[in-house]
Amino acid sequence: MNAISTPLARDLAATMDWWRDAGVDMDFTDDATVWLAENEPVEALAPSQKKPESGGQGAAAAQSENEQSHVPETVRVDLLGDSPPASLEEFRTFWMEAPGLDAIGPRGRIAPRGPANADLMVLVCDPEERDRDALLSGQQGELLSRMLTAMGMDEGGVYIASTLPRHTPMADTGAIAAGGMDEITALHIRLAAPKRLLALGPNTLPFLGHDRAQDFTSLHEINHTSVNTPLLMSEGLDAMMSMPRLKARFWRRWIEWSAGK
Repeated sequence: MNAISTPLARDLAATMDWWRDAGVDMDFTDDATVWLAENEPVEALAPSQKKPESGGQGAAAAQSENEQSHVPETVRVDLLGDSPPASLEEFRTFWMEAPGLDAIGPRGRIAPRGPANADLMVLVCDPEERDRDALLSGQQGELLSRMLTAMGMDEGGVYIASTLPRHTPMADTGAIAAGGMDEITALHIRLAAPKRLLALGPNTLPFLGHDRAQDFTSLHEINHTSVNTPLLMSEGLDAMMSMPRLKARFWRRWIEWSAGK
């Protein structure tokens, strides 16, 4: 029996054929990785594919390629202007009407909800795709409602907000935050003045002054000029929905965090 006729080999070949027929031949992480490409022998590489020699035309070509791939730095904009909101009510009006908070404009934005000085503020990256009249009115909101009930908290007494005013899939939150939205988030938290802050999803990190690559479990508070708010960072609601084990991890961290407050 040769290798290709074994059950394992047939199963593997059928799996690869299935993915190939489906048009999937890349594994998208931070960088694309080819799954099904043939290995090319070194001697078959064209001269243009070989490592350029130091100096001369090779170095010039490499420099030109680096210049073309250079991404300009994000330009920071003063989104608050000369008269920033001075109260939570003014901030809500600003959130819904200020033209510079996103590329689309005020139409279709979703407002935060809940009272000021809440025992808990829940911060997510952006509204759900089907949100129209209320923030987190879909499946993620249903999960959050069940979580709050299990925590023994009245949802009406929790302040629920997002770092972006509308659903923004595949958002470059690092660039958006660096462009000035981190300052908006900081003001929002100051005006809401919660006793504790629960931030859900690593995409919220840049708006809190942290890098997405940072270990969010090590963050314990958000610093303001006059007050430090206890902070619990956790995976996003969408991730918890797709991976139940993350719910268990959240509960362990929530119990430990709550016990210390």
